[in-house]
Amino acid sequence: MVLKLDIIQSVALAVIILFLGHAIRRKVNVLSRFCIPAPVIGGLIFAITALILKQANILEFEIDTTLQTVLMTAFFTTVGFTASFKLLKKGGLQVLLFLLLAVILVCLQNVIGVSLAKVFHLDTLIGLSTGSVPMTGGHGTSGGFGPVFEEAGAIGATTVAMASATFGLIMGSMLGGPIAKRLIEKNNLLTSTNKKANAEVASSEEKTQELIPKNFSLAASQIILAMGIGTIISMFIQKTGMTFPPYIGAMLAAAIIRNISDFTHSYKVPTIEIDLLGSIALSLFLSMALMGLKLWQLADLAVPMLIMLIAQTVLMAFFAYFVTFNIMGRNYDAAILAGGHCGFGMGATPNAIANMEAITSNFGPAPTPFFVIPLVGSLFIDFFNGAIITIFMNVFH
Repeated sequence: MVLKLDIIQSVALAVIILFLGHAIRRKVNVLSRFCIPAPVIGGLIFAITALILKQANILEFEIDTTLQTVLMTAFFTTVGFTASFKLLKKGGLQVLLFLLLAVILVCLQNVIGVSLAKVFHLDTLIGLSTGSVPMTGGHGTSGGFGPVFEEAGAIGATTVAMASATFGLIMGSMLGGPIAKRLIEKNNLLTSTNKKANAEVASSEEKTQELIPKNFSLAASQIILAMGIGTIISMFIQKTGMTFPPYIGAMLAAAIIRNISDFTHSYKVPTIEIDLLGSIALSLFLSMALMGLKLWQLADLAVPMLIMLIAQTVLMAFFAYFVTFNIMGRNYDAAILAGGHCGFGMGATPNAIANMEAITSNFGPAPTPFFVIPLVGSLFIDFFNGAIITIFMNVFH
């Protein structure tokens, strides 16, 4: 039997799955510790249930994904609004250096993904689905690029990317602490830096920003405007003959709106409210994307995918230990950044923060990494990651 859900029923089911994920996350501490998002938890449970029902010839779900595309575009539009080049300049050399390292890692992740895909005689887009799409990009980028890869002929790309993103969240959280601990103890970094770090804590505290109810209307209007302008930008971009994700125009439009505001001060961009609306869109988008996973497509890809993901884990560990630590200064802050980079490069910014909080709770505060990683992770890396993935997709496929 096939159960067909219309557009309203599909998004309502996504909300139920989101609630289920939140409930389970509250009760299972290990899920919170590894920063596994609630939509991922609920969505995977639904996907596994759907797999069992399909394999038993009991029931198959047919979900209307119209709103999934709208929610995806809305989320990436809000990402575009965070791309403030004024803030990047204000962040200084440390932010620029870490952004450069993050971009280099993105390239290496995709080189490994594409190379191993060729070794296993797989579509190179499946390789990219284990590269920076799920690693640096996480579930949001996986849900955005997966369908694009599938349209280009890579069957199962979305499922591979989502499964890889979940693997990355766990491994990134497990790597960060041990790597930072080893760097701190091997290089005897505690005695010379803790006093300075403690002195900086007070000056690094930021004022708590409050939500303003009337700003939500302005935020929603600007998001919709950017999405509309983005369709025109995307139309011109597609004429280049290259393949781009559908949300790229909206991201660029949002970035333009944000930076015009920053430099002219002629109007206001309510970034806090935009971020909140983006979080809502992301949660619903991920719930819908994960509940539509076809897990049976992983059967033939299980062994190659596992080897690819182990390779990504080794890359991340070596990169954090030998590159991030050395380039960022070989000091205590650099060791904390290396631990955070593991969560950032294989999961998401919240995983990086969780890693750094765990490390600093044992060894002492380090304010700079808590400024650098969120700035790069929240404002810029999605832009660069999306551009690099698009280049790899068009060159190697």
